[in-house]
Amino acid sequence: MALVFAVALFVSAFLLFWVQPLAGKMLLPLLGGTPAVWNTCMLFFQALLLAGYAYVLALARWLSARAQAAVHLALLALGALALPVALHAAAAGGVPEGASPEWWLLKTLLVTVGPPFFVLSASAPLLQGWFSRTRAESAKDPYYLYAASNAGSLFALLGFPALLEPTLTLGQQSRWWAAAYGALLLLFAACAVLTVRHARTPAGTFEASDAPAENLSAGRRLRWVLLAFVPSSLVLGVTTHVTTDLVAVPLLWVIPLALYLLSFVIVFARGFRLPRGFAARVVPVTAVLVSMVYLSGAARPAWFLILFHLAFLFAAALVCHGRLAADRPSAAHLAEFYLCLALGGVLGGLFNAVVAPLVFNSVTEYPLVILLATYLRPAYRNTGGTLLGLRLGAKKKDEGAAVGNDSTGEADEVDGGEGRRWDVLDVLLPLAFGLLAAALMLVTRQYQLEPVERAAITLGAPLFLLNHFLGPRPIRFTLGLGAVMLAVLLFAEPGTRTLQASRNFYGTHRVEADADDTLHWLHHGSTLHGKQYTDAAHRCEPVSYYHRGGPLGSVFQHLHEKHDATGSPLSVAVVGLGAGTTAAYSRAGENWTFYEIDPSVVALARDPRLFTYLSECAGARPNIVLGDARLRLREAPPASYDLIVLDAFSSDAVPAHLMTREALALYLSKLKPGGVIAFHVSNRSLKLERVAGGIARDAGVASRIFDDGRQGSDLGLDASTWVAVARTDADFGPLASDTNWPEFDPAVYKLEVWRDDFSDILSVFRW
Repeated sequence: MALVFAVALFVSAFLLFWVQPLAGKMLLPLLGGTPAVWNTCMLFFQALLLAGYAYVLALARWLSARAQAAVHLALLALGALALPVALHAAAAGGVPEGASPEWWLLKTLLVTVGPPFFVLSASAPLLQGWFSRTRAESAKDPYYLYAASNAGSLFALLGFPALLEPTLTLGQQSRWWAAAYGALLLLFAACAVLTVRHARTPAGTFEASDAPAENLSAGRRLRWVLLAFVPSSLVLGVTTHVTTDLVAVPLLWVIPLALYLLSFVIVFARGFRLPRGFAARVVPVTAVLVSMVYLSGAARPAWFLILFHLAFLFAAALVCHGRLAADRPSAAHLAEFYLCLALGGVLGGLFNAVVAPLVFNSVTEYPLVILLATYLRPAYRNTGGTLLGLRLGAKKKDEGAAVGNDSTGEADEVDGGEGRRWDVLDVLLPLAFGLLAAALMLVTRQYQLEPVERAAITLGAPLFLLNHFLGPRPIRFTLGLGAVMLAVLLFAEPGTRTLQASRNFYGTHRVEADADDTLHWLHHGSTLHGKQYTDAAHRCEPVSYYHRGGPLGSVFQHLHEKHDATGSPLSVAVVGLGAGTTAAYSRAGENWTFYEIDPSVVALARDPRLFTYLSECAGARPNIVLGDARLRLREAPPASYDLIVLDAFSSDAVPAHLMTREALALYLSKLKPGGVIAFHVSNRSLKLERVAGGIARDAGVASRIFDDGRQGSDLGLDASTWVAVARTDADFGPLASDTNWPEFDPAVYKLEVWRDDFSDILSVFRW
């Protein structure tokens, strides 16, 4: 009997977590590939999960098992009417101009996958509740079935990028998903029959155990919500941080979520109990490591640094979910317990996807929840943490509470189980570590140090001392870690001043100037997206990745010479506005169109106090089209442009849907005879030139690469890599004989082909 319920839970969870990346993949191209798409999708799915759990609680309180089965099977059948999963015609046109992308995405998800997802979201508590009503030997503690549910979720998440996405198109996946949904309906019917036939009472009324019912306090419910909130927020924080500087594709979405689910599988497995000593120590240690990486601003090697973020996420999720598993109530309160978990999850989603972008100009929510996670873990025994004769860890009288059995969770308060009031040292000692970090930052300014050396001294020393001396006490450790973070914010070497900072659905933006206000920079996330000198002699000179001696400069030189000879004006499309630097190449009478999805970037580029490329330097008045480039480019007449420049980034991440086989086909249809397409493929973590060259070879057109390593702060130059694509090699003109523009050498470049329904990030990763 238990096997039937476990299989039904596994299949239901598999479908739930298969449809999440499937729907995200369908909607991602319509929203510019921004990581916020996944955060908003997660918020939607968490909200429906909360609604599903509330629905189960209502069923459990008001209906018999027989009535519950009838109602739920009817809803499952109704949910099937929304299948197969597909975008409706209105959604395919993208976000209407002026509309909120967040609300448009939520509304589209509701219409696309809302009905079946709501019904499936009820599966875990509903089937466990049904099982607890049976005469099965393990029915008194049905929580172990939650491990089967989360195992199904985990298999779906890992199977999507590894098996489903590479072998099935989106349409095929949708049809297979609908077929599996039909099979699940039969499994639910079988579970309903078993519940009614093997019920403890003929009427099917609830009778989970002979023990008296527990009285759940408000504090205990609040602890459940808080312990569920932290891992939920961390999943989104880690995902945003990772995908902002890489690429927004399902592979990098599912890894943090898979670790989150794996922690559930482990802690709810039958007979498992997380050792309290491990739980107490693993979070502060991983917090120190991830804080080192985060605060130092290190970006390479990306794969290695990502491991620190994932390690902390897994440790924090394991501890928080372990405390939830240890504190689970009797089966009589199963539905309410899961409702609290879902509420914590949706609050985490709301905080990251809705509240944080409105309140913070940067991704501040991530370090804040890191601090909260360090506060919620248990305390542990001090094994020698003394400084100047003071014992800084747990006091002797607290050691029993700190290391005792955590099987009930009743004595394990939110402060980590120290069981005492705060004292003055709880503030003074953390403050001392913050002052130490600040002093080290001020002192090291006097010396010429490598970035690694500076980070080791100013961050490594305070953080590792902090863990050694204050690690036993969550209160002191958390405040100390916060003090070090604040010191970095206030005392890190300035060098620049911020002119404007903003954040919206598409990311964070920051315009900075040097001390003399001679140079302005635009940063999107952690990546430079353009800069401009402010003096009259150099103001209209394109710099950074776009300088005249670099790849883009040589492309414009060739095209301008060609059109000067024919007397026809140049027609240019630029995907990605940035600071508007490329407008400096425009001449009077030419036709220039910029495609930009982010209205904040348009506002920054048009503000003459920040950048003047558009207002003063453009020879031709540029037309700015707001919206996703692939959708808006479809509206352009065929053979419209002599040059199409692909320069769209979200921080250092390139929207994958702009570098696919189908995308190149669109660009070629809009390119005039003899025209050129220029891909800007500079990236810290991915070898995107292999993708640009791969889709060109796949399309049977010519391609060349210019890897420009020249850079210099005095000249405003930055190293960059560009790939030029044309229908024939003759269309390159002088570029074909330019040694800076060689053809792709098969011995050097292993070319890859991305499609709209497949993009293999691992194959182009800079390991």
